[in-house]
Order: sequence, then structure tokens, then C-alpha cells
Amino acid sequence: MAGSRPQKLPPLGELERAVLEFLWTSGEADVGEVHAAIGAPRGISANTVGSALERLHRKALASREKVSHAYRYAAACSRSDFLARQIVATLGDVRRLSGTGLMASFLDVVTAADQNALSELETLIARKRKELK
Repeated sequence: MAGSRPQKLPPLGELERAVLEFLWTSGEADVGEVHAAIGAPRGISANTVGSALERLHRKALASREKVSHAYRYAAACSRSDFLARQIVATLGDVRRLSGTGLMASFLDVVTAADQNALSELETLIARKRKELK
């Protein structure tokens, strides 16, 4: 929703983060598929992987759909949305940061790494301003 504050991210354990990364890559999966990719190589049981998926669902980071006798899970937010929410949570209230020079420093770092980034940011800002009107 335009103008709304991003929902605070719940803390994630290492396994939950690995499972979420797998869901972003695979699109959707059941417990068996996630276990084969994430759990088995780590020596973790399918039940433990299933518990991690259930926790992600309760934290609203994974959606699920019942297919036959099992659930299929998918990430409930994009990787970029998740990372943006993590950055905002780490930095604190963005409105307070604007007076500290942090936003200007961010622009300097981004444009030093990628000359096209400034144009892309301008396009994104213009698009967001139209959405907010």
C-alpha cells in the first residue's frame, strides 16, 4: 500500500534464512523438496525442515497451499522487498536519517559502484511520486 510503513521483520534463524533463500530460487516447494536441497546436506531431518517452513508461514514470510496431502510453500515477499525491509530495520527510522547525511552518503556509494544507478534511482523516485499522488 502506498505510503504505508514497511512491516517489521521477525528475527530469522540460520535454517529459516536458508529455506527462504531456497524458496526465492525455486519459486515453490514442498517439505521433501526443501529437505533434499537444504536439510539432507546439513544432516537435518525432514521434520526440522518442515518446522522451519511452518515458522516462516507463521511469520508471514512464506505462503502455503494444500496440494493433495501436503503443503507447497512459496516466499510471501520478494528477496528485494525483504532486503529493503532489513536495511530499514537496521538503520532505523528513515525520516530521522535524512538529516544525518546518510542518504547522501548512500547515493555516493551506490553511484561510485554503478554509474547507471543514479538514473535508475531518479526513475524509481519519479514512479513512486506518481503512485503517491
